[in-house]
Parts: sequence; C-alpha cells; structure tokens
Amino acid sequence: MKEVIFVILEGFADWEGAYIATCLNQGVKPGNPISYKVKTLSITKEPVSSIDRSSAASDVYKRQVLPDYGLNDMPENYAGLVLIGGMNWFSPLGELIVPLVEKAVKENKLVAGICNASVFLGMHSFLNEVKHTSNTLDYLKQYAGDKYTGDSNYINKQAVRDGNIVTANGTGQLEFCKEILYALEADTTDAIEESYLFYKNGFCPET
Repeated sequence: MKEVIFVILEGFADWEGAYIATCLNQGVKPGNPISYKVKTLSITKEPVSSIDRSSAASDVYKRQVLPDYGLNDMPENYAGLVLIGGMNWFSPLGELIVPLVEKAVKENKLVAGICNASVFLGMHSFLNEVKHTSNTLDYLKQYAGDKYTGDSNYINKQAVRDGNIVTANGTGQLEFCKEILYALEADTTDAIEESYLFYKNGFCPET
C-alpha cells in the first residue's frame, strides 16, 4: 500500500487529521478496498505532543505520537504529505519542512495543509499559482507575508483542491478529508460523497 505521510509538529491539532486517517487506514467505507496507509513524520522520531497537552487539562488528557519517520529517514516513495495544523508552523520548526514540500510539489505528489499549515504553504509561495483557501484571506495575508501574492486565487470555502494541492481552514476537517480522498483517487465518487455525508450528518441528520 502507498503511504500518505502526516507531518506533525509539537502542539499539532490532532483532530484535523482524524477523518483522513480513518478513511485511508480502514477504507473510505467499511469493507471497501484499502489502497493507502497513514504514517507520521516530525523533525525527529522523538514523541510529539498534541495541542491538548499544553492546556489546563494536560494532566488528564495527554496525546503523544511517536513519529514513524524523522527528517533523516523519510522514504522516497510515498503518495503525499498532509500537514496537520498547529502554531509551530510559524516557528523555525516549520522552516525545516520547506525542502520536503518543495520536493513533493516538484514530483507532483499530494501536498495538503489545514489551518495554520495552509498559512505555512502561503508563507513559502506554494499557493500563489493555485486555487486555495485558509483561515480567511485577511488572516492568510497577515501571517504569510510578502511571499504570498495569491490573493486572486483565494476561494472562501471550507476546503479547496487544485490538482494535488489541498487547503482547508481550521474548521474544515471533513471537507479537507473529502478533497484529499479525491486527490488520491482513494475510492469512487459515490463512496467518497457517502462517507463525507455520513460523517457530516451522522445517523440523525438535522431537518
């Protein structure tokens, strides 16, 4: 199976990748074929804590991930990168990920970023020539700085896919999942849409 690599930094927003991991590791719908598996990567292979660890409830709820890969042992053969949001995309840690994204874009692999990870993509000029979204255009321009010149390509939606580039705002995790599944051709259109609507509406859709 092809690997999709979740890139996580200290203080990552763990919920933002939950639906994607479920759909890729278990099948877009239960019983459907599985073509991908999720792996995790961080700067090193030391444990990485989610954003919840830094909250007042940190002694009660602690989520740590032991990354499968660090920067020094990342595989060459993988299907794409999914950058999970968090505040450290604005830090020197984020800068260390830039070469990985540059290489993935050059090789036409999936590159997906949600919440502040979408801003990170804007900070490094990856969004200037593609349709994209983020945590509002004003927020993106404020934090991305001068290297972001893609105003005309901004779309005010929960998630946007343009070729193999997928972006989403911080409340668009379900739409982010759906667009990634489409980009990876992880299943049929019907299966992807049914999965999305099930997670969106649940067993008891509001009327």
